[in-house]
Amino acid sequence: MSETQNTQETAKRQRTLVGRVVSNKMDKTVVVSVERRVKHPVLGKIIVRSNKYKAHDETNQYNEGDMVEIAEGRPISRDKSWTVVRLLEASRNI
Repeated sequence: MSETQNTQETAKRQRTLVGRVVSNKMDKTVVVSVERRVKHPVLGKIIVRSNKYKAHDETNQYNEGDMVEIAEGRPISRDKSWTVVRLLEASRNI
C-alpha cells in the first residue's frame, strides 16, 4: 500500500507555472515568459526576474498575450519539456 501512495504523491507534485505567451510562430509550440519577484541580495530591493519556456500546444489555440498555465512533463524535443495545461486569461488585442 505504501508504494501506491508514493506513486500518487509523485504524480500530484507536477511542477506548474503561470506565464504570458510571448511567441506562437512555431508549429504546436508556444514560448511562455514566466516572471518572478525576488529580493536583491545586497540592496534588498524587489526586482523582477523572468525565464522563457517552450511549451507544447497541440491545437495551436494560444495566441500572443494570453496568460496560460504550463506543467512540466517528459521531454518532447530538445528544448521542450513543458505542456500548456489551460488558458487563464485571453489577450485583449484591439
